[in-house]
Amino acid sequence: MSEIHTIDQSEEPDLTETSEETAAVLPFPLRKKTQDEPTAPGEVKPGEWEAELPDDTADEDDDGVSEGDPVDPPREKYPPSISEWMEAHDKARPTVLPDWVKLPDQRAAVRKWAVRHYSTMVGYHALRLPCVYTPKLLAYSPRGAWRWSTAVGRWVSDAEGLPVRLAAVRAEDAGEYLKLSRQRDARVKLRSVIATVSGFVGLVAALTLYVIAPSWLLMLSVAALTSVLGFAGAPADRPLIDRAKVTFRRRKLSSDIITRAFTAAGLTVKDQGIAFPRPIGRDGDGWRVVVDLPYGKSFADALAKRKALASGIDIAATQLFLDPDLSSERRVSMWIADRDPLAVPSGRTPLLGATRVDFWQPFPWGVDERGNPVMASMLWLSLLVGAVPRQGKTFSARTIALAAALDPHVRLIVFDGKASPDWRAFAKVAHRIGFGIVPRNGVDPVEQLVAALMELKADVEDRYHRLSELPLHICPEGKLTPEISRDKKLNMPLTLVVVDEVQEYLQHPVHGKTVLELLVYLARVAPAVGVSVMNSTQKPDDTACPSVLRDQHQARFSLRVGSWQVSDVVLGAGSYSEGLDASRLLKSHKGVGLLKGMSDEAGIVRTYLADGRDADSVLTRARALREDEGTLSGDAAGEVAAVHNGDAILTDVAAVLGRKEDKVWSETVVDRLADLNPDAYGEWAALEGRAKADQLAAALKPYGIKTDQVWGKTDSGKGANRRGIERQHIIDAVTERNKKRAAK
Repeated sequence: MSEIHTIDQSEEPDLTETSEETAAVLPFPLRKKTQDEPTAPGEVKPGEWEAELPDDTADEDDDGVSEGDPVDPPREKYPPSISEWMEAHDKARPTVLPDWVKLPDQRAAVRKWAVRHYSTMVGYHALRLPCVYTPKLLAYSPRGAWRWSTAVGRWVSDAEGLPVRLAAVRAEDAGEYLKLSRQRDARVKLRSVIATVSGFVGLVAALTLYVIAPSWLLMLSVAALTSVLGFAGAPADRPLIDRAKVTFRRRKLSSDIITRAFTAAGLTVKDQGIAFPRPIGRDGDGWRVVVDLPYGKSFADALAKRKALASGIDIAATQLFLDPDLSSERRVSMWIADRDPLAVPSGRTPLLGATRVDFWQPFPWGVDERGNPVMASMLWLSLLVGAVPRQGKTFSARTIALAAALDPHVRLIVFDGKASPDWRAFAKVAHRIGFGIVPRNGVDPVEQLVAALMELKADVEDRYHRLSELPLHICPEGKLTPEISRDKKLNMPLTLVVVDEVQEYLQHPVHGKTVLELLVYLARVAPAVGVSVMNSTQKPDDTACPSVLRDQHQARFSLRVGSWQVSDVVLGAGSYSEGLDASRLLKSHKGVGLLKGMSDEAGIVRTYLADGRDADSVLTRARALREDEGTLSGDAAGEVAAVHNGDAILTDVAAVLGRKEDKVWSETVVDRLADLNPDAYGEWAALEGRAKADQLAAALKPYGIKTDQVWGKTDSGKGANRRGIERQHIIDAVTERNKKRAAK
């Protein structure tokens, strides 16, 4: 707690000497006593206790009190420096060239769009030219010839002047009529001569072309004449050439289209309008539009009208993406895709071409809606993955595990609650691995998970102690470093725990509570020492996956779910109000989800695909890396603990307890278990003090056996009170187990 120093009233407080962690109590200025005020004997002087607040009209030199400075000081008093002035103008200055000209990836995107757009148009019309457009030209050409000959006849006969002459007849104006008739006769005479000469020249040219021109030129001339007549004869409501159906319905956006959309959505009215702080332009495979809403409207209002905006632009809602702008609450940045980008596969994982991965660095996990790479990192966090079945949840999580496998210094612990083939190949590299919840061949996979988690919990506790005890030149900040994690002697590698379909283990009737407690502990505490936890589930509700576990995950990834409430359960409360709703994803959006918490910004990730063959290829390479580095361990190296039944711990504990021992310390029991079965309990005995007791308590807890304080004597004969177990509790648990077996 910061110290509080009082300052003598007679001294002037010196604020410059006050440290950052020291709060100074300054006295109110005391009103000075006037000479006319008498003081009675024993009476306290008013000036000694009466505080007088500074008056607005007080002199600046009166008791050191001065009038406060204005909130916005005049520029004359604090003029900006030249560098600040230049920096402000540099930020406001528009760029000379747009991003799609300067940036290589933007240039490539624009080039691909132009090629796709114009190749589609050319191919569309080229395919329809022989089978659609040519028959139309032949069908419309007689009508075109008739229209052309009729137009020529009306021109020669001066038909356009007929209404004027008829008007003169109706008005019985003989002079005007005679004047118009003479004008009409002169026009018809001249036009008849022109028509006759043109017809003669045309006839001679046609005969000459027919006699001496090559066949290709004759055919080209006939095609040109037929095309002209066909265009002239085409009906107005049925154009000759169809419009090309390109991928984006509106090939070019305009401010009128955007204004219409915001007006239709009720976000603006004619009197207010919207503003465009920057021009509409291409951005990757879509258009970037930045809009300033009317005053009083916010990004949240636009987000609530997302479907209405998409309808106003005349696109699908899956093509419209809204992003807030940090500079203004009423500014909305829209990216309008040429097509639904989430339905486009992101492609195979780049891990197929990677020789190895440094798990301390971000690795490729997928791409966003615009095709930009999304890098993932599992350092110092735990990840929860949720989705409805068959949306790519397992494949998305498996890609992260494959990246961890390609780092030979990362320890993998993999358990799959549904026992699917998706994780079987990880047996090549996993330190601990298990499948399903049903015992097979005398092995209970749930018991394996509990043992693996307890082993890991003890390792985490041990890491905290050892990191704090390492020399400063090895561990300067008391945290795990790449050098420490790769030092085999220290044995603190990065560890990734993967539990797929975690709800199957959490709902286990015997070990469910134990698994929950261990996972909660690891998800909350273990990431700080390099142990990351990734749980995935298709049932994120409180019954199958309690909130006490979900809330421990710093990062969340939700693929398609049934409703926005379920999306909020996976991504965290309040995500829907931030615009994150995984229920908007379509069934066709395989492997697509909303990622929150892994970085400062939440967004969409289209995860890369690694099918069964790809995963097996990556894991084969990963095993070879671990063999070369000498880091293959646990189940993958054949260091499998002795196979036990789910309740083998009861038999073993009963075997090491003496008949006359009513109560025994947990540490003593663990040491005896290690002597009885070193393969199964050797790692328990390597722990120290309290860690041994915790390990035994967690193992016996599923059977209702608790560890209490037990009085005993140490090897030196000194009495001590430590945690231990009662022999009678073990006998009762064994008896209950035997009754259940007999009943079966």
